[in-house]
Amino acid sequence: MDPGNATRLSGFLLLGFSEQPELQPLMFGLFLSMYLITMLGNLLIILAIISDSHLHTPMYFFLSNLSFVDICFTSTTVPKMLVNIHTQTRAITYAGCITQMYFLLLFSGLDIFLLTVMAYDRYVAICYPLHYAVMMNHWLCGLLVLACWIVGVLNSLLHTFMALRLSFCNDLEIPHFFCELNQVVHCACSDTFLNDMVIYITAMLLAIGPLAGILYSYSKIVSSIHAISSAQGKYKAFSTCASHLSVVSLFYCTLLGVYLSSAVTQNSHSTATASLMYTVVTPMLNPFIYSLRNKDIKSALRRLLGRVMRRVPVDPPQ
Repeated sequence: MDPGNATRLSGFLLLGFSEQPELQPLMFGLFLSMYLITMLGNLLIILAIISDSHLHTPMYFFLSNLSFVDICFTSTTVPKMLVNIHTQTRAITYAGCITQMYFLLLFSGLDIFLLTVMAYDRYVAICYPLHYAVMMNHWLCGLLVLACWIVGVLNSLLHTFMALRLSFCNDLEIPHFFCELNQVVHCACSDTFLNDMVIYITAMLLAIGPLAGILYSYSKIVSSIHAISSAQGKYKAFSTCASHLSVVSLFYCTLLGVYLSSAVTQNSHSTATASLMYTVVTPMLNPFIYSLRNKDIKSALRRLLGRVMRRVPVDPPQ
């Protein structure tokens, strides 16, 4: 079969969520609200960190990068979903599906890598506090973020090129509201053994590997916290990690739930709902988790909002 001819004939149908017409306005309003909250929350975190010199530290540098990636991650899926709900269509072109899949892989990978780098940052800060400023210098922080982007881009390109070699025979259904890699690959009518092998190997290296690094970092952090004599010192050390640990748990638990649910059930709505958790809900909750548990972020946000309010012109009384 000629892959080029098969590809030109192929489109995809994103099954998404409920097809009941009466639920479409409610779903549109719900997802639009979640998207706007995600954009506003992460943008405020970025602006607060940029505008406040007290937050120009490695931890908040990585946090601002994570917020930027979360904005991009959500923007890869939700706008297309909103368009599909509004126009009552589920179609996505082959080129659009491949492009969406590339950016989903890129930004989900960056989420994982940045969370791993942030765990290493907390490990150095708590286990080697006297050497923290030297070890986590500006050059190393920039290099770590650059390495995250390079690995993320290479991983996305690898899977995208592997998907481009597949043949797709006709209009095919994807039980998601976005083009998920595994589902796209298994829609192909050509042999997918090599693609499956690459998916499994990269998942072990780029998902399980970072998770192991995060768990190792926190095992060392817990040991160091136990060695602190004062209760106040223990609380202060743990509070610097609590937000990050909450985000890591939320992201990995929802991501794991997606693949467990897809393995246990073939119900498209259940799979799409599980996918919603780590692609939409987690990026929306991250700003709240970091701001509610972090006095520095809350103070920076208050100062930022205060400056904005002072610059808003007030009409003189008539």
